[in-house]
Amino acid sequence: MSIDIQQIRSQFPILEREVNGKPLVYLDNGATSQKPKVVLDILDEYYEKYNANVHRGIHTLSQEATDLMEESRRKIQKFINAKHDHEIIFTRGTTEGINLVSNSLRNILTADDEIIITEIEHHSNIVPWQLLCQRTGAKLKYIPLTAEGILDIEKLDDLLTDKTKLVCVNQVSNALGVVNPIKTIIEKAHSKGAWVLIDAAQSAPHTAIDVQEMECDLLVFSGHKMYGPTGIGVLYGKEEILNELPPFHGGGEMIKDVTMEISTYACLPFKFEAGTPDIAGIIGLGAAVDFINSIGIENIHDYEKELVDYTIQRLSEFDEVEIYAKDAEHSGAVSFNLKFDGVHSSDVGMILDKKGIAVRTGHHCAQPIMQHFKVPGTVRASFAVYNTKEEIDTFIDGLKTAIRMLG
Repeated sequence: MSIDIQQIRSQFPILEREVNGKPLVYLDNGATSQKPKVVLDILDEYYEKYNANVHRGIHTLSQEATDLMEESRRKIQKFINAKHDHEIIFTRGTTEGINLVSNSLRNILTADDEIIITEIEHHSNIVPWQLLCQRTGAKLKYIPLTAEGILDIEKLDDLLTDKTKLVCVNQVSNALGVVNPIKTIIEKAHSKGAWVLIDAAQSAPHTAIDVQEMECDLLVFSGHKMYGPTGIGVLYGKEEILNELPPFHGGGEMIKDVTMEISTYACLPFKFEAGTPDIAGIIGLGAAVDFINSIGIENIHDYEKELVDYTIQRLSEFDEVEIYAKDAEHSGAVSFNLKFDGVHSSDVGMILDKKGIAVRTGHHCAQPIMQHFKVPGTVRASFAVYNTKEEIDTFIDGLKTAIRMLG
């Protein structure tokens, strides 16, 4: 590959530590990625040199902080190829972005309307829509999974009607790492006049996103899964859609005028950004985008594909291992279980942890998927650009120990 993996790894201080006396092998990037020095440094630099509130002061520090924050907005606009920088709304993360949209739709949807989600969603892309439908009387439908664990996309034609107002789907499954056919879903939804919201939490770190080429209407992702700080995320929306939606939070910054009788709201993006934002987090997210761009998202995608393919190849060596959606296209993660009766995914995770290997176990906030496979949870290995095939070999050696101990 055209990347220097050792040079990349040297930028992540946490990779130098040991866990339980073993070198850390961090394969839980689907939950949160580690942070490069450039992101860590910019957080310190903000608080040491620029700390001030934004958009509200004429003094130098306020103007400098505002400039840095708005520069990050433009970086993210370019990163996903949004048409306008005011189509970028800062949130606390993917979950808040979805909740922002669902709450803003409360006075728009009616009992005659329908929303379509899928069985492969994270809870964050299920629960808000259930709440919205309970409040409005709208009907919630979903695209089911096939036996193999991929979306039964043929069912979408039957689910879509003239009453469908919104289709919500993740680009990549957090639980399985499966890549979903979002372009097909968008085209079919638009043919019925429905909006499409894409959960890109698990795709933004791994693959290029072009919202104009994709033609999605709304898209959400989190900073902490793409080498940025926790507590910061992005909602992208087409200008005309964001203008149609009412505000989610009320308070300072999002207003134009306030009287004791009525308030009017600011223009985009500030209509949706009430209160003091996570200024340091936003600037840190901009630094994370710079880090990704310094390597090249296509290079990251190609390198990580090698890691995923190699992991599936190594796991396939064991008759005792069941890989979920094995033959589907994967990005960033692989999910599996040992076939032994009475063995829980957490049993495997604890044995691996003793060897310094961090994986995620459990239902991954995707219980409908676990119900589909009739399991309480899975073991998920998820990757970032700093991982190596040597680390995967260490992970496989640890899994051999788990098989011996649990079999």
